[in-house]
Amino acid sequence: AGPGSYTVGTMSERFDCHYCRDPLHGKKYVQKEGRHCCVKCFEKICANTCIECKKPIGADSKELHFKNRYWHDTCFRCFKCYTSLVNEPFMLRENNKVWCSNCTAAEDAPRCKGCFKPIIAGDQNVEYKKMVWHKDCFTCSQCKQVIGSGSFFPKGDDFYCVSCHEHKFAKTCAKCKNPITSGGLTYQEQPWHSECFICSNCKKQLGGKRFTAVEDEFYCVECYKECVAKKCAGCKNPITGFGRGTSVVNYEDESWHDYCFKCTKCARGLANKRFVCHNGKIYCAECPKRL
Repeated sequence: AGPGSYTVGTMSERFDCHYCRDPLHGKKYVQKEGRHCCVKCFEKICANTCIECKKPIGADSKELHFKNRYWHDTCFRCFKCYTSLVNEPFMLRENNKVWCSNCTAAEDAPRCKGCFKPIIAGDQNVEYKKMVWHKDCFTCSQCKQVIGSGSFFPKGDDFYCVSCHEHKFAKTCAKCKNPITSGGLTYQEQPWHSECFICSNCKKQLGGKRFTAVEDEFYCVECYKECVAKKCAGCKNPITGFGRGTSVVNYEDESWHDYCFKCTKCARGLANKRFVCHNGKIYCAECPKRL
């Protein structure tokens, strides 16, 4: 902004006021655009009006102007922070208001979604889907701790740190009761960590493998054969229910593969047929008559 375009002085020659014709000799006067006038007429007729306070800028006031707009030097202040802008960089914004460079930068800066204050150059910030936060304003919706530049999970308009998301939304393992954050498997509509769904005997993981459940315990095929399965009274091998011989014959605390349950004498298969037990051995209905 520059100073006004008029001169103030004391008249030493014989001139009259251009407007009221009063003599100016020995009096203070104002010369503007080649005309001499008394101070009173200047302030009434010629003085510019301050765009800020709307009052005339008198001969005794310092005047600043910019783009045909005029201010008292005391009125030339930042609209936002009221800092004097005489000899300082400024910007003329809407409604003819002048702003300092700092307030202009802050006003034009993006607003933090957390505190709604401007994020100015140099501020650490977090951006997500065209939204921006100060780093310290980006907090977990549950525990309110600062997430900052750490990992987070969005849920609608809320954001959760890893720990709170696990406890609030993750499935809980049927065995250890801790959240399942990745992977896992489902058995009988219950979720499990892969490392929790293991053989009760050898502790190997059973995910994707054949296994047998016995009274809430799980066994791989080998451990089931070795430690749990009943032994066939005929062939003495484990009765596993896998492969050939899935059917089992039980009689007086003993068990047989269905293909091993046969007559001791004629070897006829007796599964689902009448049989006779004689001296601890199994016979078909006809063979005991021939003994």
